[in-house]
Amino acid sequence: MPFYDRGPVRIHYEEAGSGFPLLLIPGGGLNSSFQSWETASPFKPMERYQNDFRCVCADLRNANPGTSSGPLEIDRPWDAYTDDQLGLMDHLGIRKFMVMGFCIGGPMIHNLIKRAPDRIVAAAMMQPSGYRPEIPDLFYQNNIKGWGPQLCAKRSDVTMAMVHDFLTSMYTNRADFVFTVSRDFVRAIQIPLLIAPDDVPAHPYKVAMEVASLAPKSEVTIYPWKDTPAHIDEVVEHARRFLKSHQPPRT
Repeated sequence: MPFYDRGPVRIHYEEAGSGFPLLLIPGGGLNSSFQSWETASPFKPMERYQNDFRCVCADLRNANPGTSSGPLEIDRPWDAYTDDQLGLMDHLGIRKFMVMGFCIGGPMIHNLIKRAPDRIVAAAMMQPSGYRPEIPDLFYQNNIKGWGPQLCAKRSDVTMAMVHDFLTSMYTNRADFVFTVSRDFVRAIQIPLLIAPDDVPAHPYKVAMEVASLAPKSEVTIYPWKDTPAHIDEVVEHARRFLKSHQPPRT
């Protein structure tokens, strides 16, 4: 298992295939890991796209099913994860890349674009997560129960008080839209975006479609798309065409 180390941070990653680099961000919220491809994903992108792209994927820092670890950066939770993703690509010698993110990968892609707009060539947001005003504490409650206790059980340096502060900084204090950026920011994005909307509590259809309506270079897949294998295959192929159409020509 390859690891990327940066100070107290240790990130487990895997690669598959060859071609233009494609960073893959699994779903599963703060438990985003390779295991998510089995438990929280409608398809396995490393298998589907390894013949087209150089696929790179990592366990999220401190995801309980994974083997990546690092401190809880309470004052900058989203940026800490972005540091890991950009640092991994630097470690691999990758300057420009495309990215496909599921669930929590949606807000993370927005933050990647904010932090490194010159490095992201195109992005696909699959069943992206977002804020639902009718369930304002959804992500806090999901993670204070489904992530924090397990993390504390295996990390003596992490307490539930720290988990509370981390989740409050990550979600409660940013309780709007996609958490990481504003609507004005999305209006100004010049990077091509593909949005595959969902509509479950953590993946609001309304927010996904608002992103699609605001971003000037956006496409939307069919909806619903996770209901049948044929629809999933259609979206897999749509994403393949989208990504291939925007990858830079080989020099």
